[in-house]
Amino acid sequence: MSDTAQRLLRLLALLQTPRDWSGPELAERLDVTVRTVRNDVERLRGLGYPVHGVRGVTGGYRLGAGAELPPLLLDDEEAVAVAVGLRVGATQGAVTGIEEAALRALTKLEQMLPSRLRRRVNGLRAHLVPLPQAGPRVDADTLTAIAAAARDHERLRFDYVAHDGSAGRREVEPHRLAHSRGRWYLVGWDVARGDWRTFRVDRVRLLTPNGPRFTPREHPGGDLAGHVATGLATATWQCRARVTVRASAEYVRERLPSGARVESLGDDACVAEVGSDTPQLLACYLGMLGADFEVTEPAELVAEVRALADRYRRAAP
Repeated sequence: MSDTAQRLLRLLALLQTPRDWSGPELAERLDVTVRTVRNDVERLRGLGYPVHGVRGVTGGYRLGAGAELPPLLLDDEEAVAVAVGLRVGATQGAVTGIEEAALRALTKLEQMLPSRLRRRVNGLRAHLVPLPQAGPRVDADTLTAIAAAARDHERLRFDYVAHDGSAGRREVEPHRLAHSRGRWYLVGWDVARGDWRTFRVDRVRLLTPNGPRFTPREHPGGDLAGHVATGLATATWQCRARVTVRASAEYVRERLPSGARVESLGDDACVAEVGSDTPQLLACYLGMLGADFEVTEPAELVAEVRALADRYRRAAP
């Protein structure tokens, strides 16, 4: 391979990183003059690569989107990461409609891998055990449509089936997509309810066209992962209670799921907002805290705590 061809490939690899490169920066990386960089940029443009350039002190070069996908230049770690990701997506992904495309892309990539990387990828593949997908699968087009609406700041309208089986129509300002426990979730601002909500994407049926554009909101606290985790932990709670626990808030937080809220009342007391599927389960969980507690409502939980206390007394007379 000629020196010019090698330099063009190195230049293309640099331009494929998501940043602007100044002429002097590229010249230093390639050990050439700025004039050579300009000539090489023109060569790439002649080959069909859309290299955008802005003149001036703050200007630079960036590879833009063209009519066709240009060849990607990946380093060793990137190539292995892409190969493993494609293998997982083709065999045990949670998105329908991408398995065949993932296998085609993986076949092309493995044919181009040098032997040292092919051994690494094959070693990983030989020791990966695909497990059946536990969660519901969603359509790739649905995920793409939601992501595009979030990017373009367009409201989504969709029919939705809640966890209790009730159905209704929602209008939402989409914020982010999240994936957890084998399921995809949409986090967004529910216009009618005036609050943030989390929706399971497999229960969403999008309606067209999208709604009007909106001004993006800042998620309160900025902890989107924590918001989703809390929502998942508490969404199915049928029995909820505020319980006074005779222990520090730090002690109680370590023993409760992430969805529970704990408010300190001092060094040796706190109030915990807890819940579970049934009063019976919640009474058992409270007993496992390893600390004294007081519960006054709901009545069903109070009755279960008393029944459990009586049962334990009978068990150890």
